[in-house]
Amino acid sequence: MNDSALVFLCSRGHQAAPWRRGWAGRSPALLALLALLGAAAHGAEAPAAAPGSVEAAAPVESAPAPEASPSTPAEHPYKLTFGLYPMRGGGQPASTGADLNLRYGYGSGNVWLGRYEAEGQGTQWRGGWDRSVPLPGGWRLQPSLQLASGGFAGGSLGLERGERWVAGAGLGRTNLRPYVNLNFDPNDAWMLWAGYHPTESQSLSVLVVRDNRQNPDQQHMHLVYRGPVADGLRLTVDVLRKTGLVDGQGIRRLGWSLGLDGRRTFVHLAWDPNVNFSSQNMWRLSTGWRF
Repeated sequence: MNDSALVFLCSRGHQAAPWRRGWAGRSPALLALLALLGAAAHGAEAPAAAPGSVEAAAPVESAPAPEASPSTPAEHPYKLTFGLYPMRGGGQPASTGADLNLRYGYGSGNVWLGRYEAEGQGTQWRGGWDRSVPLPGGWRLQPSLQLASGGFAGGSLGLERGERWVAGAGLGRTNLRPYVNLNFDPNDAWMLWAGYHPTESQSLSVLVVRDNRQNPDQQHMHLVYRGPVADGLRLTVDVLRKTGLVDGQGIRRLGWSLGLDGRRTFVHLAWDPNVNFSSQNMWRLSTGWRF
């Protein structure tokens, strides 16, 4: 599946709270996860994306950019991602969440399963599906679905067109049940995006996500660049402009995400102020393997 903006809408839940509190079940997974993160940060190799495509992002990653649909199956269809999410500030207790996600790409689609755990706040299991369906006239239909423990369900539907120049629009909806929002943009929202691909390995895109259900003042705008760098690696830079109300006060904040991808390994780091339009700020570190 492509990294198009539509697909990741279903990977969000109700944005009013960063995660649901009070689930049963905890495990001492964070120390082991830190060791795995350190190991994964070494040995990145050359990217293996098919011409004109970008491999699908795990649901813990930052906002995807509009991309053309893959033309061939991925060389390494499985993607295992580990994520850490320290959250601080706002006069609230500090906490750290951890996420483990396994995604399988099958040509024009993905299925995935994940588990999230936060200190003192329990765990949540989640799974999802997305696909890009080619239509006549060069259009692409992009449906997605997601379910999670605690009764959450969500989905999205969108339409895009173009290869070198790409444009699209979409709509996402959830059942408003509590959910660990690891994609951080508004969930019940409309989206518009446009992108330019000067070469098969480069892209520059803009994405706007605006809540149109419970919090219509909340909006994210992303400017995303992807392109090759030295030693066969691929760089992703995502600059975020966030506007909306937090505790009744309007905010205008800037966030960012940097990603370095090789053929088999990747590392992404992000700064998200007022995460999920709360009073707290979050760092996000994710890394893993393709196989």
